[in-house]
Amino acid sequence: QVQLVESGGGLVQAGGSLRLSCEASGRTFSIYAMAWFRQAPGKEREFVAAISGRGGRTYYADSVKGRFTISRDNFKTVYLQMNNLKSEDTAVYSCAADYWNGPPRIGRDAYDYWGQGTQVTVSS
Repeated sequence: QVQLVESGGGLVQAGGSLRLSCEASGRTFSIYAMAWFRQAPGKEREFVAAISGRGGRTYYADSVKGRFTISRDNFKTVYLQMNNLKSEDTAVYSCAADYWNGPPRIGRDAYDYWGQGTQVTVSS
């Protein structure tokens, strides 16, 4: 069982930066691939970024590639550094855990545990 708690969301101007954190419980954190998803009002939840269990492999949505960076400390926290934010990045961001030791996956259904989410609002 894994519990996930996100933090770091807020209001930022376009072009600014935010760093999201997701703190996980459980002693087997390193064998979970982790990901960030987001959901904007009226839209479906979409994949943002994922990282493998030991952090060696990452994968990004095209819309955030080059601006966002996912990382983890392999103790209990995964991060999402978001730079050059745009108004279209406005959404509720949720982290998710996948009990999977292979390359990170991008499908929502692959993820077993989810956090409550944190709001990111980018003003233009």
